[in-house]
Amino acid sequence: MLDRLTGLEVFAKVAASGSLSAAGRAMGMSQTMVTKHIAALETRLGVKLFHRTTRRLSITEAGRNYLEASERILAEIDAANASVAADRVEPRGLLRLNAPVAFGSRQIAPLLAEFTERHPLVTIELGLNDRLVDLAEEGWDLAIRIGNLSNSSLIARRIAPCRIVVCASPSYLKARGTPLTVSSLAGHNCLGYTLSQQTSVDRWAFGPRAEVSVRVSGNLRANNGDALRAAAIAGQGLIYQPTFIVADDLRAGALIALDLDQPTVELGGIYAVFLPDRHPPAKVRAFIDFIVSRFAPDPPWDRGFQAVT
Repeated sequence: MLDRLTGLEVFAKVAASGSLSAAGRAMGMSQTMVTKHIAALETRLGVKLFHRTTRRLSITEAGRNYLEASERILAEIDAANASVAADRVEPRGLLRLNAPVAFGSRQIAPLLAEFTERHPLVTIELGLNDRLVDLAEEGWDLAIRIGNLSNSSLIARRIAPCRIVVCASPSYLKARGTPLTVSSLAGHNCLGYTLSQQTSVDRWAFGPRAEVSVRVSGNLRANNGDALRAAAIAGQGLIYQPTFIVADDLRAGALIALDLDQPTVELGGIYAVFLPDRHPPAKVRAFIDFIVSRFAPDPPWDRGFQAVT
């Protein structure tokens, strides 16, 4: 079966040149193949597009009407092809970016003004939620994911490490004492994060490979790190949260990071993930390169504080 788009291109070229052979030479195609394309097009349309004699070839009235539509279609296809090609070279268009609520609002959103100033042809739609989105089904170009990634077909690039700390407000530690060992956490009000990969609301893991597990309890659990942070600042209890959430409060002294007898667990990292593509759009490549330059290998939120001893 002959390709219909090629048939349109052949028809337009024959109409422009007035010759089957000239059209064939221009397209690198034999005159026989040009003739087959025109015949197939005429059969499909049910009209004659050209009058043919042994000496000349002329376009019919139906052919002139069809040529106008054909040229418009071919021009739109060329424009679409050029636009897609441009998207691969120059960052442009709508970038739909999804991120966890706390990380997106605290660490991504403040950088967007600089990125869009650098790339004025890019418009960003930032979606914030803590559920695992389906990039293909929901139409996201890029997502930020935190922790150990599950096996998937997505392409991932590590943009930053992810440290977590146990911390509490000065008022809580003054009232309840400062725990020095992970076993002593059982005697404290430990506020639980319900969506954690490595810890649960009633058991916190420590050590590089989460090999140390301690039972904890508390009177608040939440699916959002900022909610737990606010409760901890108010003096409600201890939290075990990423430094990208609590770093500003640690530097300001509103929270104090604890130095326990076991290291905090490794969360794997913070990743940018996108759908597999041998040539991802320039807007995706540019944004990933931009945030890597801001975060790796020493993210700004990890600077300027230390745990209490």
